[in-house]
Amino acid sequence: MSPPAASVSNDDLRARCNAILQEEEILREGGGKIGQERQRKRGRLPARERIAHLLDRGSGFFEIGLWAAYKMYEQWGSVPAAGAVAGIGRVAGIPCMIIANDATVKAGAFFPQTAKKLIRAQRIAFESALPIIYLVDSSGVFLPMQDEIFPDEDDFGRIFRNNSVISASGIPQFAAIMGNCVAGGAYLPVLCDKVLMTEGSGLYLAGPSLVQAAIGEVADAEELGGARMHAEVSGTVDFYEKDDPSCLKRLRSLVSHLPEAETAKKEGAKQKAAGPAKKPEAVYDLASLDGQKQYDARDLLASIIDAGSLDEYKADYGKTLVTTYARIGGHSVGIVANQRHQVRTKKAGIQMGGVIYADSADKAARFVMDCNQTGLPIIFFQDVTGFMVGRDAEQSGIIRSGAKLVSAVSNSVVPKITIVVGGSFGAGNYALCGKAYDPRFILAWPNARYAVMGAAQASDTVFSVLAKSRDRGDKKASPEELEQLRAKVKETYEEQTDIRYGAARGWLDAIIQPHETRAVLIELLGYVSRPMPQARFHMGVVQV
Repeated sequence: MSPPAASVSNDDLRARCNAILQEEEILREGGGKIGQERQRKRGRLPARERIAHLLDRGSGFFEIGLWAAYKMYEQWGSVPAAGAVAGIGRVAGIPCMIIANDATVKAGAFFPQTAKKLIRAQRIAFESALPIIYLVDSSGVFLPMQDEIFPDEDDFGRIFRNNSVISASGIPQFAAIMGNCVAGGAYLPVLCDKVLMTEGSGLYLAGPSLVQAAIGEVADAEELGGARMHAEVSGTVDFYEKDDPSCLKRLRSLVSHLPEAETAKKEGAKQKAAGPAKKPEAVYDLASLDGQKQYDARDLLASIIDAGSLDEYKADYGKTLVTTYARIGGHSVGIVANQRHQVRTKKAGIQMGGVIYADSADKAARFVMDCNQTGLPIIFFQDVTGFMVGRDAEQSGIIRSGAKLVSAVSNSVVPKITIVVGGSFGAGNYALCGKAYDPRFILAWPNARYAVMGAAQASDTVFSVLAKSRDRGDKKASPEELEQLRAKVKETYEEQTDIRYGAARGWLDAIIQPHETRAVLIELLGYVSRPMPQARFHMGVVQV
C-alpha cells in the first residue's frame, strides 16, 4: 500500500529542508578548513569566529545573503556567500548590522554579488536605524570582473556613497581593519565614524608593487599603510589594536557607549557602576597652585572615571590632547583633556604639554563631531596655555586646524560640561568650550586661572611693544620706567586671572574642590541627560 500523497509531500519537504541546512553549513565554511588554517597562521580569526567574539554571549545572528553568488562564478571557482558575511546580532544589547569580509574566499575580494550584498545590508540597516559594524579583510575588487563591479549605481562605489549618507543620517558606523584593505576599498573604513586597525594589517590606496610600478617608489607595506603608521603618522586610525581579540573587545566597548546601550542595560539586570581606579584625593598629587607641574591627563581621569571604562581615541596621534570615551557613575561620556606633560611624536618630535598643536586640534575636532554623531555628552578638562605659535606651527596650518575645532565645538548639540583644572588661556579657552561656547555647566578648581595670556607673557609683550616704541623715537621711557610698567601689568594680570575674579563676573558656575570632581560630575550628568523641553506657545482658547 502506497503512503498518502500528503505524507510523501511532507517527507520531500523535510528532505529539502535538511538538504538546504546541509548546504548552508557548507556555505558557512567559506574557504573551508584550509582557508581557515591559513587565516590562523597569519594570526587572524576567520570571519565567523570574529562575529562570534563580537556578539553577546548566547544571542542569535540573523544572517542576510548567505546564498549570494551561489554557483554564479564557477569559471573562477567557488565563491561561497559572495566572500562576505552579513547579518543582524546583538552587541552590548544593541541590535547591529555586522558586515564581515571572508578572507578565506578569494582573499575577501569583491565580486559583483559581494557589492550587491553589502548594499542590501546597508539599506536594511538604514531603514531600520541599525548601527553598522564592518570587519574589513579584503584584497579589493576582483579585477577580472572589474567591468561588472566598478561603475554602476548598484556596484562597488555605491557602498561608499551609502557610508556617507548613513553617516549624515546619524546612524553609527564602526570599521575594524583586520587584514587587507586596499585600493578603492580603503574608503569604506575611513568614511565610518570610528576606525580600528590591527597590527599586521594594511590600509593603502596602492600596495608596494603598484606604487613601484606607478611612480618608481620603493616602500615596504608597513611604512606605506601599516597600522602603526596610520596610528602615529597619518592619524587615519582611531584605535591601534594588537590582534583580533583585542580589536573585537574594543569594538564591543565602543558600541556599549551608544545611548541605546543605556536602555538595554535598564531592560536587563541593573549593574552597579564601578568606582574610580584611583582615590579622588589622588588628584592633589597632580595639580599645583602655580600650574607648572607636569602630569599625565590619564592619571587625572583615573580618579574621576569608572575603572576600566577608558577607551582612548587616536591615542598615538595629536598627543597634547587626550580624547577618550569613558563612563562616570555609569554615564557614557566623551572627554577632551589637555595633556600636561611633554610628549614625543613621530611627525613633529617634541611637543609641549598644555599646548594645542595642529594635529591635536584636528583630532579633537573629529572627536567632538563623533560624540555628536552618537549623542554622547562631552566633558572638557581645561589646563591649556593656548595654541602653538611660530613658523612651523603656522606652516602646519594651526589657524585652519584651530578654526575647525572651534567650529565643531560651536555647532555641537550634545550636552557639554567644562571643568577648568589649571590654566585656561587665549584661544584654548574657546576651543575647549569656554563660557562663550554654551557649556551646560562650567566649573573650576580653586587653582584655576584664565585670561588672554599668562601674566608673564602679558607683561613681556607690553614691555616689548613699549621698548620698540622707544627705539622708533616715540616718547622716551627709561629702562626703570619700563620695568615698573612690566611689574604693574603682571600684578594686574595676576589679579584678573585669579579664578575668584572670573567667578565674581559669572564666567563660571561654581568653584569645586578637586577631590569632589567625580561626585559633582555624576550629579550633573544626571541633569544634562534629561531631554530638553520642546518649547511651543500654547494657551488654548481665550476671550480677546
